[in-house]
Amino acid sequence: MTGPYHAGSLAVQERVGVRELADHVGRSIGTGIRDVAAAFLGLQPHLVVGAADGAGRMWASLLTGQPGFVRATGPDRIAVAGGIPAGDPLAEVLATAGTRVGTIALDPRTRRRMRLNGTLEVTPGGFAVEAEQVFSNCPKYLQKRQPLDLAAEGAGVVRRGDALTPGQERAVRGADTFFVATTADADGADASHRGGFPGFVEVLSPVELAWPDYAGNAMFLTLGNLVADSRAGLLFPDWESGAVLQLSGRAGTEFGADGERRVRFRVESVQESLHPGRLRWSTPEYSPANPALGGHLGRTTR
Repeated sequence: MTGPYHAGSLAVQERVGVRELADHVGRSIGTGIRDVAAAFLGLQPHLVVGAADGAGRMWASLLTGQPGFVRATGPDRIAVAGGIPAGDPLAEVLATAGTRVGTIALDPRTRRRMRLNGTLEVTPGGFAVEAEQVFSNCPKYLQKRQPLDLAAEGAGVVRRGDALTPGQERAVRGADTFFVATTADADGADASHRGGFPGFVEVLSPVELAWPDYAGNAMFLTLGNLVADSRAGLLFPDWESGAVLQLSGRAGTEFGADGERRVRFRVESVQESLHPGRLRWSTPEYSPANPALGGHLGRTTR
């Protein structure tokens, strides 16, 4: 590691020509949870967690609870109350001490987000994470939404497979937001956000997706992880119904002219769920930063 970055991130930063900017931005990555960050966490009804399952596949999972179910319990520690939904691919490892996890708390009401990566501890009624990286991201590409209600009923896991169904393909094409979990193995796991206008994620086939890598903060944590380890997990929330679509597979980055980038993802496992207690949200107010579809992708990224 050089500062907060490992060799994969450094390689992408060098290729795109943003090492100096990345060093400056990287100073925002620490291990401590500031008071403003602790207050933000305590207001959140959602937490996305990324990790590798027992077979080594990467997944991103969505945890939901009443505000306060995620809270800072120390200067470098958060506690998460309640279990992960039944049948979730990460249920076993989120009950196993020592699991490396990446988390992201994203508030659609305010377009704010916070990432915290670290090592899991098992606690009565949930788990805790000892922080190794804590930082916030800008509001770019976050769609604004308001919470509506909690759905009392749900079928749980409704479908598993190794390729997208036609209905799942439509859901991906219509998505304006998804989350991606990656890892650099010894350097831990990370969970990040991607957003844009519906259609920014292409379905190339039932087992292959692609999306543009939009301009961001020059850290290249996700793309850097993919240099080191191609495993990735995607989470597509259906905000209005509360359904979640989880994909696990492999991803890589294609570099084009003028610093443009495109990520291609190969699907290996699929899980679709509709859990009771899920939170439903309003239709979106799209981010003013969303690029037009097919437009220029930019030169720096998250």
